Amino acid sequence: MMSKPVLRQFIRFAAVGLSGTAVQYACVGIALMLSGKSATVTGSAIGYILGSVVNYVLNYFLTFGSGKSHMEAASKYFAVLAVGWCLNLGLMSLFVHHWDWHPWLSQVITTGIGLCWNFTGSRLWAFREVPAEPK
Repeated sequence: MMSKPVLRQFIRFAAVGLSGTAVQYACVGIALMLSGKSATVTGSAIGYILGSVVNYVLNYFLTFGSGKSHMEAASKYFAVLAVGWCLNLGLMSLFVHHWDWHPWLSQVITTGIGLCWNFTGSRLWAFREVPAEPK
């Protein structure tokens, strides 16, 4: 079970993530409209990248209140999200193309898995504040 401060931070992270998720889902919807089920994975992958930029800024300031330089925080955050992007791409491909699941069901499940990965990586590494050494 998560402690209350971690749970509150997770809720803020998930709320911020709604903006990026909206961008990603819009890209999935556009891909479905224009090219059908075959373009779902590509639409999801493009939307993930676009949404991650929005989420970085909001998470830096609102979720984690980071004091790190953007160079350090962004490089770590986008490394975490690169793994998340690979998870998203791999799972969407597996669910949609190999298991023939419905594209929206696949995206919702993949989003939940990505949320857990991205929060854990962001909290424990990308935005983690290292305590100052005692003098």
